[in-house]
Amino acid sequence: MAKARDEFAGQPSQRQLRVGELVRKELSDILIRGQVSDPDLDGVIITVPEVRMSPDLRWADVLVMPMGGRDVEVVLEALKRNAKYLRGQVARRVTMKYTCDLRFVADTRFDDDDLITRLLHEPSIRKDFADGGIDDEDDQGEDDRD
Repeated sequence: MAKARDEFAGQPSQRQLRVGELVRKELSDILIRGQVSDPDLDGVIITVPEVRMSPDLRWADVLVMPMGGRDVEVVLEALKRNAKYLRGQVARRVTMKYTCDLRFVADTRFDDDDLITRLLHEPSIRKDFADGGIDDEDDQGEDDRD
């Protein structure tokens, strides 16, 4: 008999999600207030859409994107240089037994969305939508049940 947890294998636990959201909120606040003194971060608005925690809560993958998507690599390098400082600031704000190490990663979900939108607007794909996109033979068996 399969364990009930197998259904959720590979998905974050409620604790991971809760801690990730706390870390995200505090990092966003720190970055909005401009508490990091780095010339590469001066005047740059950085969004932190998600923080993914490891199962043991020791590591946090922080997804970041500078507003407008410009200079992503420069911003990532600046955040990596200041990761220790940011970790210390998060430790002061969030009460945990251990403070997680921060790994900054570019959030590419916006680019992925644009790619999917462009693909869906290609003429060959639009033609499939106009045709219904499904074989008529497969639908016939389902419609006969009425």
